[in-house]
Amino acid sequence: MRLTRRFLLAAGAAVAGAAAMPSVARQSNASRFSLGFAPHEGSFASRGHRLEQIAFAADQGFTAWEDNEAAGRPVEEQVAIARALQQRGMTMGVFVASMPKWAQSRPVLGANDDGDRTAFLADIRASIDVAKRLNAKWMTVVPGFLDRRVPIDIQTGRVIDTMRRAADIVAPHGLVMVMEPLNTLVDHPGVFLQTVPQGYAVARGVDSPAVKILADLYHEQIQAGHLVRTLDSCWSEIAYLQFGDNPGRKEPGTGEINYANIVRWLRAKRFAGVIGMEHGNSVEGRAGEERLLAAYRAIDAA
Repeated sequence: MRLTRRFLLAAGAAVAGAAAMPSVARQSNASRFSLGFAPHEGSFASRGHRLEQIAFAADQGFTAWEDNEAAGRPVEEQVAIARALQQRGMTMGVFVASMPKWAQSRPVLGANDDGDRTAFLADIRASIDVAKRLNAKWMTVVPGFLDRRVPIDIQTGRVIDTMRRAADIVAPHGLVMVMEPLNTLVDHPGVFLQTVPQGYAVARGVDSPAVKILADLYHEQIQAGHLVRTLDSCWSEIAYLQFGDNPGRKEPGTGEINYANIVRWLRAKRFAGVIGMEHGNSVEGRAGEERLLAAYRAIDAA
């Protein structure tokens, strides 16, 4: 992304504010959400650039932020994001540590060729500096695509071995890779990791605090359903969640998922982590942003 004058001015303001108040968040205009819901760039697009959107989200009571694309941003932007979040007392959520090549259906971590595994581990090494700049703890990992020529059990063993090697890279830095199962019925045909229980099996096989599951409930609802039962069964290996209603992948209340019930369940579990708002807005413009806020206020009050 080209560094615009507008971005640099906003980044400079964030840096100056962080220097003046290194550990104190500004007073928000609204009550804080009780759970760590994390908007992303675009959630509040009418409010300005990324840093302005972070400031607006903080003023609405959000305590976290998510940025899948952060690893690909210039270092200056990564630093500016981290400082803006620090200034507002917000937690950085996930970024994608190794972006799949969707059009090529790669990487294939369970294949006979070791090339994709080597490249994947190189991405994981590179992600450490990104995480440090962002003050991030979690990074998303998509464990690649299926190889139809190799038995699934062999592929599973190879994915577990690869994730163990990746865990050895990030564990000394206190980082956690969260593997994201994706649905194959609507969005991502051919991916290897398709359900949260499958992710549970891989995480248990790796047996490292550096490898856990990202439970994206939009994907899980499409692929398998039974969300509360699945969360309960796999809870020991789940470190991060993402919301998005189905169908449509918009804010809670636009589809079939009972997110108020999910929130009640998470509160009973005393979940104190980040919940990524991994969806679009059902209505464009500022009206859609107000609807988004109302949807999260409603489920947060459950």
